[in-house]
Amino acid sequence: MSSIHELATLTSKGQITLPKSIRQALGVDTGGKVAFELRGGEVVVTRAEFEHEDPAIGAFLGLLEADIRAGRHLQSLPDDLARAMLANAGHAVNLDEEIDGEVAL
Repeated sequence: MSSIHELATLTSKGQITLPKSIRQALGVDTGGKVAFELRGGEVVVTRAEFEHEDPAIGAFLGLLEADIRAGRHLQSLPDDLARAMLANAGHAVNLDEEIDGEVAL
C-alpha cells in the first residue's frame, strides 16, 4: 500500500473527519467502524472487523429497545421479566453460551 499523508482538524468536541483518501484506503463509508490503537506515540487507525449483522434485524432490535426503555409494550409482561429486560438492555450476548435450567419451546 502506498503512503498517504493527510491532516485533520480536531473540533471542540474532540472529533475529526477522516479524509476521503484515508476512508477509501480503509474501505469504510458512512456508518462504517474504525478502530484506534495507541502504539507508543502513534495512533494506528484500522477498519474495524465485525461479524455481519442484518440491517433489518438491527433496526428492529433498536426500535424494540427504545420501546422497552420508554416503558411501552411491557404491560402484558410479568414485572420480573420486564425488569430483567430493562436491566440487560444494551448488554452483549454470547449466543454460544450454555443455557442454565430447562427451556420450553
